[in-house]
Amino acid sequence: MIRRPSAEECPTSSAPRRRRLRWWRWRRRRRRRSSGSCQGQQADPFGGPPARRGAAPRGPMAMNYNAKDEVDGGPPCAPGGTAKTRRPDNTAFKQQRLPAWQPILTAGTVLPIFFIIGLIFIPIGIGIFVTSNNIREIEIDYTGTEPSSPCNKCLSPDVTPCICTINFTLEKSFEGNVFMYYGLSNFYQNHRRYVKSRDDSQLNGDSSALLNPSKECEPYRRNEDKPIAPCGAIANSMFNDTLELFLIGNDSYPMPIALKKKGIAWWTDKNVKFRNPPGGDNNLEERFKGTTKPVNWLKPVYMLDSDQDNNGFINEDFIVWMRTAALPTFRKLYRLIERKSDLHPTLPAGRYYLNITYNYPVHYFDGRKRMILSTISWMGGKNPFLGIAYIAVGSISFLLGVVLLALRQIGQRTISTTSRMHFKNRVAEKQKLFQEEDGIPVYLKGGIVDVILYRATMILTVGGAAYAIYHLAVASFPKKQD
Repeated sequence: MIRRPSAEECPTSSAPRRRRLRWWRWRRRRRRRSSGSCQGQQADPFGGPPARRGAAPRGPMAMNYNAKDEVDGGPPCAPGGTAKTRRPDNTAFKQQRLPAWQPILTAGTVLPIFFIIGLIFIPIGIGIFVTSNNIREIEIDYTGTEPSSPCNKCLSPDVTPCICTINFTLEKSFEGNVFMYYGLSNFYQNHRRYVKSRDDSQLNGDSSALLNPSKECEPYRRNEDKPIAPCGAIANSMFNDTLELFLIGNDSYPMPIALKKKGIAWWTDKNVKFRNPPGGDNNLEERFKGTTKPVNWLKPVYMLDSDQDNNGFINEDFIVWMRTAALPTFRKLYRLIERKSDLHPTLPAGRYYLNITYNYPVHYFDGRKRMILSTISWMGGKNPFLGIAYIAVGSISFLLGVVLLALRQIGQRTISTTSRMHFKNRVAEKQKLFQEEDGIPVYLKGGIVDVILYRATMILTVGGAAYAIYHLAVASFPKKQD
């Protein structure tokens, strides 16, 4: 029988004695839980379940169980049942006896990994970089803010409609299919209120949403007491410049380049997310009866194209614009130039001119407009960053492997076995220091160095968080242009 120490034997002022008292209590609870019977109960001499201490013998009727009869916070037992404990089941998973593998990082295992990463990443990076450089791409900026630009005259609101022409030259031919994009800069399509300003039910052809758009579209929900179709700020700011491309031949007679306007939108957007309102006839104007065009549009939605398969909400230019960009500088697919013959390039080298119907103003928010012609490869469009990243990571990994190998060889030659024995093993000392209960946090037990590192880390963390919040607030509430 274990004797419980008295209060005089365990004064509260002695920390070691308090620890021994806690250990004694823990051992007592442990023995009671492992006894196989409930706390405060005695076994029945006739082989029945143990009875509670101080309780009358059990009769034919079961007695009500009272949790207050438990001693020292032990686990309760159901009447006539076995002991209930919080001990996890004796399984390999709950007792953490599952087989585990932990790598031991040595020079023999780490150095080959560095060299393998370098030998794999560098060739991949070179291949991606060369493939990206083989992609033909040209950008033509036609914002017109420069006085010498042919489109400078279009900045005046009095000139409507304004048509300007920009000449350029292709030094090399463009093979394969060529994609024409329009690009915008300093246009924040990722603003939260802008992204939410749409009605997907209306765009999906819902008749009730067509005449009663969502309140998310405010202030572009109604105009002249009529619902706007399509409603919202995204649709209201749709890009509406017209771009035409011409090839100037040897006889100086311009030859127009065929620009395909279908097949530029995602299939799911064209066939699932965007639909025209239902109606039995092919008259799209009748289906949109009772609605009005967005404020900034020049014509209603049912007059976007003469082709009925590319008109209304399923107009592919409109669908492409409604897929908002994540960054303020972006490009969107405008037209597709298909290759007609394998014997001739899609866009031969030579002189071209771009005919622009200038409708979309960007100088109010210091934006820029550009036209991009580009080919593609198996990895998509032109993007040298991915190849450079692979080459950089592979080179750094290979150099680290060389440096670590050199340091290992130098260390093996200069440090003898005898001199290695002079190094003191301070692992046990450090363990004792960090496990000691002296009221000092673990991250400050290393002395003044740990204090400096902790303070510096907190300053950088708080300062970085404040800096990020500041720029987030600036991006959320952009300044109005004068």
